[in-house]
Amino acid sequence: MRPEYTPLSAAEGVEAALRVLEGRWKILILFHLFGERLMRFSDLERAIPTVSQKMLIQQLRKLEADGLVRRIVHPEVPPRVEYCLTDWGEKLRPALDALLLWGERKPEGEA
Repeated sequence: MRPEYTPLSAAEGVEAALRVLEGRWKILILFHLFGERLMRFSDLERAIPTVSQKMLIQQLRKLEADGLVRRIVHPEVPPRVEYCLTDWGEKLRPALDALLLWGERKPEGEA
């Protein structure tokens, strides 16, 4: 059941959702993990060569803290760490796809 939104509460809710996605690399990381993909840290590094290791670690930790990404540590030597989206993270895909389509349909001549 959806709550009744006012313009203020709706704006605040969208702003809160967008804060979760703030950061230069978060959306790119999400797009690499969409489709129930499981990726090792090194795979993500290769997939996004312009991100530093430190920044990738920071962004993954924030996504994990926000409940979008799951970090899986396998008890092996050497340790193997993999990342995937949580169910909640996967549910973000339609919203980002809709934003992508919305951005492509910008009418010509509008600033």
